Amino acid sequence: MSVNDEHKDRVFKFIFGNPDHKDWTLALYNAINGSNYNNPDDIEFNTIDDAVYLGMKNDVSFIILDELNLWEHQSTYNPNMPMRFFLYAAKLYEKYIADTDYYPYSTTLQAIPSPRCICFYNGTARQPERKILKLSDAFEGRADIEVLVTMININYGKNEQLMKACKQLNEYAKLVNSIRQNNKVLKDLEAAIDKAIDDMPDDSSIKKFLLLNKAEVKGMFLTEWDQDKVLAQERLDSARRTEKLVNERVARDMLKKNFPLSIIAEISKLSEEVILKLAKTIR
Repeated sequence: MSVNDEHKDRVFKFIFGNPDHKDWTLALYNAINGSNYNNPDDIEFNTIDDAVYLGMKNDVSFIILDELNLWEHQSTYNPNMPMRFFLYAAKLYEKYIADTDYYPYSTTLQAIPSPRCICFYNGTARQPERKILKLSDAFEGRADIEVLVTMININYGKNEQLMKACKQLNEYAKLVNSIRQNNKVLKDLEAAIDKAIDDMPDDSSIKKFLLLNKAEVKGMFLTEWDQDKVLAQERLDSARRTEKLVNERVARDMLKKNFPLSIIAEISKLSEEVILKLAKTIR
């Protein structure tokens, strides 16, 4: 199976952002918030579609009663998630204003749904069970805008109380873990996915759904894994570029102070040939 543009969504979104299974979304919502709402129809999905906002597409968002819930799934740790949530929320509130009688120029305070920002993390890098990410951490000075994102580690074995409270989330965590373990042995991701799904207990609440949509689910998993590899390579390339820039800056500073070429090469980790080329750029 080749990875293609038909499988851009994440399996997490396919399970928990599916209008046909609002009961699963509600189960996860209740597990996170310690609530016991029992009417899935209270959920009103408003997930951003990139067909409407080109280049912007969030995982899951919905309004329930007086709350605007934004859920993102991440297989890599990203400290910049608050900015992404900020941009998503702006679009969602813009849509809320257009769809309701909200009047931003009113002389009386207009009520709006309270935002709840949750990032579900299931990457392989070690992370705590819960962590608060703040937009203000990115500001160098005083900040008048704040966005708080609760990052929840949903790897298998983490947040056991949450997993017990939401059967579907626990099954999803086990499935991802099984795929990873199978792939280590089989060295074939597609076969690892097949085996993980087939090996799920028959009483699993999401197994039938996954089997009915197996081709699509496999495509999503394959795309996610492929994207992870690309992102990992991009991070490595970025780190190398940053290291190169730092080393060149060190070399330039040492050249200006007339350090011996051999010492500059030793400290900057650049070749003498590169250093000599840098010397020609210094006036």
